[in-house]
Amino acid sequence: MTTKLAAQNLDAISTSTATPSYDRSTLSAGIVHFGVGNFHRAHQAVYLDSLFNTGRDHGWAIIGAGVLPSDEKMRRVLASQDFLTTVVEQSASRSAARVTGAMIDFLSPNDPAAIIRTLSDPAIRIVSLTITEGGYFIDPATGEFDARDPEIMADGATPESPKTVFGVIVAGLKRRRQAGIEPFTVMSCDNIPHNGVVARNAVAGLAKLSDPEFSQWIIDQVAFPNGMVDRITPATGDREREILSRDFGIEDSWPVFCEDFTQWVLEDNFPAGRPALERVGVQFVPDVTPYEHMKIRILNGGHAIIAYPAGLLDIHFVHEAMEHPMIRSFLQKIEQEEIIPVVPPVPDTDLQEYFKKIEERFANPKIGDTIRRLCLDGSNRQPKFIISSIADRLKSNEGVTGLALASALWCRYCYGTTESGQTIEPNDPNWDRLRSVAHAAKDNAMAWLKMEDIYGDVGSSEVFRKHFTIMLKAIWSEGVKQVITRYLEQKI
Repeated sequence: MTTKLAAQNLDAISTSTATPSYDRSTLSAGIVHFGVGNFHRAHQAVYLDSLFNTGRDHGWAIIGAGVLPSDEKMRRVLASQDFLTTVVEQSASRSAARVTGAMIDFLSPNDPAAIIRTLSDPAIRIVSLTITEGGYFIDPATGEFDARDPEIMADGATPESPKTVFGVIVAGLKRRRQAGIEPFTVMSCDNIPHNGVVARNAVAGLAKLSDPEFSQWIIDQVAFPNGMVDRITPATGDREREILSRDFGIEDSWPVFCEDFTQWVLEDNFPAGRPALERVGVQFVPDVTPYEHMKIRILNGGHAIIAYPAGLLDIHFVHEAMEHPMIRSFLQKIEQEEIIPVVPPVPDTDLQEYFKKIEERFANPKIGDTIRRLCLDGSNRQPKFIISSIADRLKSNEGVTGLALASALWCRYCYGTTESGQTIEPNDPNWDRLRSVAHAAKDNAMAWLKMEDIYGDVGSSEVFRKHFTIMLKAIWSEGVKQVITRYLEQKI
């Protein structure tokens, strides 16, 4: 027997599952969050729920928001269950469920005017974002905000009727300024180095298109703290819903399954105030940069290393890839020899121990994370997770053999078939382009590296070109297993 997740059923659910110990009627909104996906609900919303459970800061509840058609589906699901979410935290040896109640509303993406009105409410003091690496309109070649993007140009031309997240934020800030209301803090929770700076560049860069003076005001007056976030959170499917129903007796249309590990490091730059998140494990530091580098290069880069060989070998789950001795050795060798050596020191952190923990997290069979999810959106992720490490090694005249192989495997994946001949369904916003270029690169490896918007200066490095060409040719002539084996044996 299962119990439908809803406010009226929390007493029944609480007999077997942790539920909010606070009275949700006492909550009031202090945060508007754009991008209410699984990660947000497994991370920021969990931290706030934990804080509310201590009896503190009930004026910092979350209102969800979005501007994409897909956000409407999430809104409808969460509204049907009173904005409650079941979060299942899983280690290799145990699973524990909790119902979180930090969200109290979700604004319709079909009504940007209502979102702007909410953003102008003095009670809203933080606007947070999880809109993915590709959501910030970054030019991969320069790493800067791309003001020439058609969506951005459209919002710049009609700032009174914005369509993008940043257009809505600009409109909200402008209305607050006109009303004499202190600006809210914009807090990015995405896996991007210096994500606060990136968010500021996007908001101010868009404002500049229609109002340069206001753009400067944003730069001078609005806080954009940098932060590092970490929690492996796979997509939800029927598997997860069935486990929740069978093991915990809860019917939740969109539960969240995640690992039991979580980390959040933030710069303490919140002029309009913030909840006391340090009481529930958030680290507030003067400079997030070392933590960003560590996580993005070692963890996210590690995901990218195992993703493409596993995808090409028809491996479905991440833990299955980690059970494959060759793939695990491949990860270890590149991390130890090429990635970790170019990661700057991190306060009170042993990078070797950090990597050991990551191996353990990747190997967790309970998570059910998929290789396809790791392969998603390489055109936006590779520049941040892999190519950045290549660039650092080239600057130091260090070898890039392993990273060149990892990049060549991504190219081979984008060809669109696995080694067994199975079709790889589109898995990138730029899939058609990537597939076309990957086909050209089969006979001319340089075609791939000529994507300057992805590779930047790395693509013109003779050293990298040489190694990439050797690796891609070998993959096509010998196959993934043989090439990786030769690399591990230092024979290529």
